[in-house]
Amino acid sequence: MDYKKQYQAWLLSDALSESEKDELRSIANDEKEIESRFFSRLEFGTAGLRGIMAVGLYRMNIHVIRHTTQAFAELILAEPGDNASKCVAIGYDSRLKSDEFARSAAGIIAGNGIKVRIFESLRPTPELSFAIREYGCIAGINVTASHNPKEYNGYKVYWSDGAQLPPHHASEIAAKMEKLDMFNSIRSMDYDEAVDKGLITIMGAETDELFMKNVMEQANDFEAVRKVADTFKLVYTPFHGTGYKLVPEALRRLGLKHIICEPEQMKIDGTFPTVISPNPENPEGFSLAVTLAKENGADLIIGTDPDADRVGIMVRSDTGEYITLSGNQTGVLLLDYIIGAKKRAGTMPEKPVMLKSLVTTEMARLISEKNGVDCYDTFTGFKFMAEKKNALEAAGEGNVIFSYEESYGYMIGDFVRDKDAVTASMLLAEMAAWYAGQGMTLYDALLKLYEKYGQYGERTMNLVMPGLDGIAKMRDLMAGLRMEPPSELAGIKVVVRRDYDTGTEIDTVTGKESKIELSGSNVLRYGTADGTVVIVRPSGTEPKVKVYILASGTTLAECNEKVEKYSIWADKLAK
Repeated sequence: MDYKKQYQAWLLSDALSESEKDELRSIANDEKEIESRFFSRLEFGTAGLRGIMAVGLYRMNIHVIRHTTQAFAELILAEPGDNASKCVAIGYDSRLKSDEFARSAAGIIAGNGIKVRIFESLRPTPELSFAIREYGCIAGINVTASHNPKEYNGYKVYWSDGAQLPPHHASEIAAKMEKLDMFNSIRSMDYDEAVDKGLITIMGAETDELFMKNVMEQANDFEAVRKVADTFKLVYTPFHGTGYKLVPEALRRLGLKHIICEPEQMKIDGTFPTVISPNPENPEGFSLAVTLAKENGADLIIGTDPDADRVGIMVRSDTGEYITLSGNQTGVLLLDYIIGAKKRAGTMPEKPVMLKSLVTTEMARLISEKNGVDCYDTFTGFKFMAEKKNALEAAGEGNVIFSYEESYGYMIGDFVRDKDAVTASMLLAEMAAWYAGQGMTLYDALLKLYEKYGQYGERTMNLVMPGLDGIAKMRDLMAGLRMEPPSELAGIKVVVRRDYDTGTEIDTVTGKESKIELSGSNVLRYGTADGTVVIVRPSGTEPKVKVYILASGTTLAECNEKVEKYSIWADKLAK
């Protein structure tokens, strides 16, 4: 793609406002900046689009939104069925321009003769997934960049089951985008006119209530909460995002009396002024919540990301300090608690199943199998978990009680097909209250799990590869690992290699090659002689390669030693 021609085409287009053209004129003498904005389109994948907000082809802006939505509308119109009955649900988060992008997308969908249901204001991502299913929509659009820094925005696309778009549909949209002119192919309708004509319906409190009814149906033990409600204290922060309303409401309906919301971070603000990055995986973002927790003697801290699909927690350690639990640790706690709670309540279904991403701790598999619950791996991403859940339950082969991945995402129940921090927050609070009734913190509970199932340690390494050559570097790294597979990692022999692209496994000791269940994804997995698993995959949303180190051992020190050793190897991999 000739980036200079693209730059000039945008500069001359009548579709751009004068302020947008002024932004482009301001970089006229900056060749590298022009190239970075116009060397390619933002790649549309199964996670949709995500990028820095600015004017340009390789940026998130109103024109990229309109062009993408036109391609999506044409895909929907090409689907079998009566177009008059088709409907698209649209949601958005607290990021800058999210509301503008969402309303523009609604105008494009309506302009193509398809009905729209759009939320009146920002809402959690799981509520969009719920609305698609509840109202029988053929698809959904969510304007969000999840937990990315403030400079980013994104565009997630969902299908009729409430899960993110399957790969074949994503490929079709990408192909249509290549053919459609960026500016002249758009069919749009004025937003207010579409509302007046009944093509756009606004969703509000009535949808919230339907969603909350389903959330609360996932609670297991209201009595356990009631017993400690007078003394149990919880601090909550939405990191300036969409959880600000429904998460505290879920906690109140659960029966908690002392819900202390961090006042600064309860303010909706797409600049996320109190944090460097609004990501519950980053402990530093919890500093204000920790101060509040110390002042009030809180038992638990819960934080949800801006679109309320991820949730992180901090718990009191044996020294009384608040420490962060990883997504893996939080997940095994929830898994063990849900199994126990369902057994105590007599609500465990026949053929219970839990799902996890293949990069999530193997401790989850052990807990599941020791308790009579089948465990299946999926590729990273809840669209794959939704796909597996739908397939298992449709075939009568299992009933999924819990799904999670290490990056702070949890899915419970049948009413959503995506990460759900609203329901997960409620269950985390219920779990903490139940343990409080036993005289235990969640830290105590985690130690008990390690005592029962053995020690596990994990780390995710992010090998960041920014710049114009970042994509090429990521591609070359993965190609190099395939061309010359490592015989050892950190001095330890590789005994098993898996390539999830081809769906093959090789036993390096015998040389035997066999097929595995999963295939079609750019992921490599190495099992070493000391029992450690190392997984390498490019991120689908950011310019980095992720390395997952999954260790186990008889002691915590042994696990930590393994994690450190393989981390050094991973660091060298990027150089």
